[in-house]
Amino acid sequence: MELKNQKISEDQFFAERKEVLAQWETGKGVDFEEAVAYQKSIAPEKRFSAKLAKAVEEKTTLIQPRAGVALYEEHTKLLKFLEEEGEADLLPSTVDSYTRLNRYHEAETGIQKSRETGRSMLNGFPIVNYGVDICRRVTSALKSPVQVRHGTPDARLLTEISIAGGFTSYEGGGISYNVPYSKNHPIDKVIAHWQYTDRLVGMYEEAGVSINREPFGPLTGTLIPPCISNVVAVIEALLAATQGVKDLTVGYGQCGNLMQDVAAIRALDIMTRKYLDRFGFTDARITTVFHQWMGGFPQDEAKSFGVISWGAAAAALAKATKVIVKTPHEAMGVPTKEANAAGLRATKQVISMLKDQNFREIPAVVEESEIIMAEMKCILDKVEELGKGDYAVGTVAAFEAGVIDVPFAPSKFNAGKVMPARDNLGAVRILDLGHMPFTQDLIDFHRSKLEERAKFENRPVSFQMVIDDVYAIGKGNLVGRPKAADE
Repeated sequence: MELKNQKISEDQFFAERKEVLAQWETGKGVDFEEAVAYQKSIAPEKRFSAKLAKAVEEKTTLIQPRAGVALYEEHTKLLKFLEEEGEADLLPSTVDSYTRLNRYHEAETGIQKSRETGRSMLNGFPIVNYGVDICRRVTSALKSPVQVRHGTPDARLLTEISIAGGFTSYEGGGISYNVPYSKNHPIDKVIAHWQYTDRLVGMYEEAGVSINREPFGPLTGTLIPPCISNVVAVIEALLAATQGVKDLTVGYGQCGNLMQDVAAIRALDIMTRKYLDRFGFTDARITTVFHQWMGGFPQDEAKSFGVISWGAAAAALAKATKVIVKTPHEAMGVPTKEANAAGLRATKQVISMLKDQNFREIPAVVEESEIIMAEMKCILDKVEELGKGDYAVGTVAAFEAGVIDVPFAPSKFNAGKVMPARDNLGAVRILDLGHMPFTQDLIDFHRSKLEERAKFENRPVSFQMVIDDVYAIGKGNLVGRPKAADE
């Protein structure tokens, strides 16, 4: 069927659903009416939507780790540890890479090998292979709400099992879980798969069960200009709301300049609300998530705590509803549960100390957020124009034209022309605009900011700045200065 941003009809949905549930044997264990009844039996304090709403009311920032292992008993123990020892407010179940690629046979082998060796042979929790009953065992064993986090272009079966399995929040979107993760998945096909996911969530909503949906904010997590990640979040929010989703958490990945990071969350909040209201989704609830630094980390554990704490401070001062927390073992691979809990406690300490401070309305932040919103409007206007008012059609055309262009993304459907670099204060600016439709004043603004840095460092504005910036935080800096400028 031709892609359009309109609510999927019941006939189309249920015809597609038969195929989806037949993908793996655990699909047979999903019964929508029974799943609605089960979801309704979950206590309010264990529901994502309710806990996020309370955080907004109390003006606090909740903390959430990433975590997932192959064996469900070990996964439950890990989440309990992070809840108790890490003081996590919200819990994750990060899904393994085989499940993300719909390779359930390999995931099954991973579960078996994990049982044989006594250690996790998968880099996450294989929800589809376990099915509804085991997921319920995990989610019901915990005191806090649990979210599914993954990275799956075709997440339809995963969504069915996850929600029936008692998870009350679900991450991802048709752009954010495709372009940064996958090389060969066409944009239109993946958006259609995610329309199914969002329609399913919409059907739960219509049945009286609110499932939180969270587009993935950081994209590739490497020097992403805030306007690009924010535009993707707004589009994914609109696409989800069209299918009946009412509870949306839009996100942003830390770039490192405090004023820009706070401004980005402020702009994201304002623009998501503006666009949802404009298209009639005034009853959709919006919360925000701030992802701590997603790029390279220092090898040294103490220095890593410095990076984590900086992310915690930015999240608190931006008044994000929640923050996704990194671990001091980030540079070394999979963290121990103790390291994961330590990152959470460090974050909680900073957030508690900054609870009463708010940087959202200070002049430098307001000024920066106005720039981000102007950039977003340029891109969103063009997407709307290309789609003749339809944001699904417009998004596909925008990627083809390079109007939306995610830096460093592997997708062959992404132009890959936009090149970011930091300015002299460490804010992410755009070195090469590619085909993004900025006005001349915005183009001049970015150029002048990079010229300021070039003058300070006594070198030309060039691609070398990009390379230096990518590695800077791992080496203990934010801006990748040439040696002469550091000395």
